[in-house]
Amino acid sequence: MIRSLVGVALVALLLAPLPATAQYRGTAHSGVPGQFDFYVLSLSWSPSFCAETAERYAGRSPTLQCGARPYSFVVHGLWPQYNKGFPEYCANPAPRLSRDIVSSMLDLMPAPHLIYNEWDKHGTCAGLSPRAYFDMVRRARAAVKIPPDYSELKTPLAVAPDAVADAFIKANPKLSAKAMAVECDSKRLTEVRLCLAKDVSTDSGTVHFHDCPEIVKRSCRRDQVLMPPVRG
Repeated sequence: MIRSLVGVALVALLLAPLPATAQYRGTAHSGVPGQFDFYVLSLSWSPSFCAETAERYAGRSPTLQCGARPYSFVVHGLWPQYNKGFPEYCANPAPRLSRDIVSSMLDLMPAPHLIYNEWDKHGTCAGLSPRAYFDMVRRARAAVKIPPDYSELKTPLAVAPDAVADAFIKANPKLSAKAMAVECDSKRLTEVRLCLAKDVSTDSGTVHFHDCPEIVKRSCRRDQVLMPPVRG
């Protein structure tokens, strides 16, 4: 009986909803805060996450970002990277996040658990205070232009991953295919990942992109993926 209960608990844990549409794949290393090569700004397509969550939970939406408020691309994270692999959990214990910081980020990262997790796992490796790190997340997101066709998508869109990449490059003329990846699951677009130079932390007006072959090689290889429409 005890063994059965443990098994049920493990299954429930594995099926718990994640606060972003995809898990990051890569090789983690112990790291020193501030010592890394570039950042990845990961933008999650929220409608895909909500569609997957609804399928898993029989139509229920047990997460904040899947409520009535419409979300298109949301920030999954801003991740310090090595040219091969990435650092994680660079401070143990991590400096605590204040509630006002968490509240201030919900427009970009609409899940408190996501904000806490991203700080503990990735933000602590940036070598910045919590306030400075999340200010940088906001500046990085503001400097990246979302293609207008995707900002208020009204109907489901079947699209080639390369077409999504081309749309981002057109909207951000300094971006190239060498500095980004379009991610997918078995049928939907999940994320767009943009590689940024470290000086995003000091440049408040523009963002400098960074070639990142290790990120690019994990781009979606499907001929076509679905982008569910924006909720609301």
